[in-house]
Formats: sequence, C-alpha cells, structure tokens
Amino acid sequence: MTTTVTAPPGSHELSYERVFQATPELVYRAFTEADIVRRWWGGNYEAIVDRLEAKPGGVWRYLTKEDGAEYGFHGVFHDLVAGERIVQTFEFEGMPGHVLLETMVLTDQGDGTTKLSASSVFQTVEDRDGMIASGMESGMNDSLVRLDKVLASL
Repeated sequence: MTTTVTAPPGSHELSYERVFQATPELVYRAFTEADIVRRWWGGNYEAIVDRLEAKPGGVWRYLTKEDGAEYGFHGVFHDLVAGERIVQTFEFEGMPGHVLLETMVLTDQGDGTTKLSASSVFQTVEDRDGMIASGMESGMNDSLVRLDKVLASL
C-alpha cells in the first residue's frame, strides 16, 4: 500500500490517504491503544508512549529515540468515534507553538480494508511548508508502513 499526500500550494492544509488491510475498528485501536501505538509510531525509531488518554480532552505524548537523542511530540484529543474518526492536535516539542489540528476518518471499504483519510490544518502556510521540508512525508510513510505490519500481526 502507498500513502498519497496532497499539499496544495499556498494552503494551510495537508491531506493524506492510505488503505490498510484491516477493519476500521482495528485501525482505530492502533491509534488509541498504547501497546499498539508503541509498535509502529515513529517509523524506524524506538517509540515510547509517555501518555495516552484516548478520550475527548485527553492528552497524548510520544517520544522517539533516534541515534541517542530523544524527541517529544504531544497533543490533545478533541473528538473520538470508535472505528470512525479521531480529531487531535499535534505539536513537535522541538518547535513549540507550531500546533496543527488533524482529523482522521476511517472508511470501511467493504472488502476487509479500511481507507484512512486525514487532513492536517496548520496555523500558517509557512508552518505547513516547514513540516514538509523537514522530511515529514518520509517519516509518516515509514510509520504507516510499520503500521501495516503491526495490523497484520493483530
């Protein structure tokens, strides 16, 4: 499976889609259960789930360990509907104040697969473009490839 990323020039938004060989309920669990998140989040690096409260108003914080360094990411869940939708904020702790709002929608394809459609809205076009320039697309794809493998093992 491949991830399709769309980032229209001059827009605050970035969107992506990917199809998983799993039910919407299983994909939802992979984003909301700490023991599953730690197995795929962060792509090729070790992920630590410091906090994960999958409920409206709940917070999450993950760390990745890369070549001896530790990087933190955190956010707040705004809306969760099991097997259907997750709305959360996302902030890289290395660049505080640059918060994005992400909406993930899970669609049952009717053949045992689930389409993840996500939209990330940044505060500025510069924030979005900076995230893209930082290699975000490659890192996100590494994580989603790993998620494919984790879903297959559940």
